[in-house]
Amino acid sequence: MSEAKTEPFRFDRASLWMIGGAFLLATMAALSHGLRNQFDWVIIALVRAVVMLVTATLLVKGSGSELVIWRPRTLWVRSLAGSFSLICNFYALTRLPVSDAITLMNVHPLWIVLISALVLRRSPTVTEVLGVLSGLAGVVLIERPHLSGDRLAAMVALLSSASTAVAMLGLHRLRQVDPRAVVAHFAGVATMISATCLYFRWREGTPLLFSTSANLISLLLAVGATGTLGQILLTKAYAAGAPAKVATVGLVQVVFAMVFDVILWNRALTLATVAGFVLVLAPTTWLSIRSAQKARPKQVRADIEELLPSS
Repeated sequence: MSEAKTEPFRFDRASLWMIGGAFLLATMAALSHGLRNQFDWVIIALVRAVVMLVTATLLVKGSGSELVIWRPRTLWVRSLAGSFSLICNFYALTRLPVSDAITLMNVHPLWIVLISALVLRRSPTVTEVLGVLSGLAGVVLIERPHLSGDRLAAMVALLSSASTAVAMLGLHRLRQVDPRAVVAHFAGVATMISATCLYFRWREGTPLLFSTSANLISLLLAVGATGTLGQILLTKAYAAGAPAKVATVGLVQVVFAMVFDVILWNRALTLATVAGFVLVLAPTTWLSIRSAQKARPKQVRADIEELLPSS
């Protein structure tokens, strides 16, 4: 009797694209954290949105597609949810260690389980319930060092992931819209919301950090460039490889973030913090893999392109 052979894990082109994308997104996060004392967090978010808007618009025009604005209504839900997520992301990134922020911002699969149960009335499985409980325990361990200080940033990071979950739940209704046009719409809404937030902060007399140093402005532009390029590589990875495998490789983003924390900010990772990362990422990865295995390749590619902001 012949035994079934298991295909060994190989770093193919899709895996390399995912690793490259994860590194660029972690770099964007590290740059945002590093610029927190030179630029207001809303300014960083605005630059990220503007660079994405320009890139997405050029991609739409280059492909011969048309920009969409008013319809369908689900498009606005997705863009508003994504814009809220983007704003929350950069608030958290400028106040939390990079690896903490990235981990908390990527627990949206756990939020999807909760939202599906509370709003869509879909009963979760026992495994899903255990996954949510594991994630909650991990969040407590990660944020335990911050509980005596400013806890708002951790809550904002979790709100960001919840907003991403809302956007993902409605993705199937946008299958008929060109993903590049969806991204352009989101980027336009995010740009307007970021600019509006900046205006009201200035009007209320909030001190706005802004450096005129050419080197620092270059690093600020690099936030938008690395974020956009990183998401493009993630899109290519999901389009070229098995979604379950690519999702697993994507975990390296947290590893890159940990390295940045240790090297650039001399962070000492405690055993409790590392255990928290594992408790959060293990169920999150499992839920992502299960969802990816059920999705069609074309839809996976569209979903990833639509989620350009997630960081």
